Amino acid sequence: MADLNELIDKTADLIVHARRTVVFTGAGVSTESGIPDFRSPGGIWSRFDPEDFTYQKFISDRAARRKHWQLLREGFLGAAAQPNPAHYAIAELDRLGKLDCIITQNVDNLHQKAGVPANKVFELHGNMQFAICLDCRRRYPIAELKARIDRGEEMPDCEVCRGILKPDAVFFGEALPEEVLRDATHHAYSCDLFIVIGSTLVVFPAAYVPQYALESGAKLVIINLSPTPMDRQAAVLISAKAGEVMPEVAHRVAEKMGAES
Repeated sequence: MADLNELIDKTADLIVHARRTVVFTGAGVSTESGIPDFRSPGGIWSRFDPEDFTYQKFISDRAARRKHWQLLREGFLGAAAQPNPAHYAIAELDRLGKLDCIITQNVDNLHQKAGVPANKVFELHGNMQFAICLDCRRRYPIAELKARIDRGEEMPDCEVCRGILKPDAVFFGEALPEEVLRDATHHAYSCDLFIVIGSTLVVFPAAYVPQYALESGAKLVIINLSPTPMDRQAAVLISAKAGEVMPEVAHRVAEKMGAES
């Protein structure tokens, strides 16, 4: 069985020689920045009722909306979280010209904070650092809305049309953003290397995306602490923390590219 050093080196080789590399990230990347995940013991759903986070309840129940805004004001989902070494390593791959795009299940905006251009980040489940008006679709930074709450507003509404503002993340009972899913699917089918980082690949429809890459003939790398349903299909499987593995992967990619130039 290959040791970790060999697996990291093989991953770096695959990236160097790939034409288009897509990185797919899940909660295992965010948790290393101190953001709690949803499904693990001690996660979000062990402390809150998922029924309070349905799209239908948010729309129909003023008390539910008030609860959401109070949680957001208190820093729910790590609004103050900062990128960790995995985020910065992925951003370094982009700087090296070896990143086609990131497809992420995370809603924390940390890939952008780490330096990846926003147009290269496809957020399947939205972005909790923004809210959107459900009527006119104007987008607001959550920080701006929290400031309005601090000034005395109970629940901020749209300044343009007075419509309901909703955090710009996908709630239960709400479809994934159609355009983002379409673009992510296109990139998955077009890549020749697909790297899963920090995802157990059990949340659908997002978990279909790496399957699309395999269908197109791409090689698959999985870096995740726990097993996934696609482990046997991976060319490289690394059971370790993203923040420990990815900086070394990026470092070796830079070395190998320097050696080849």
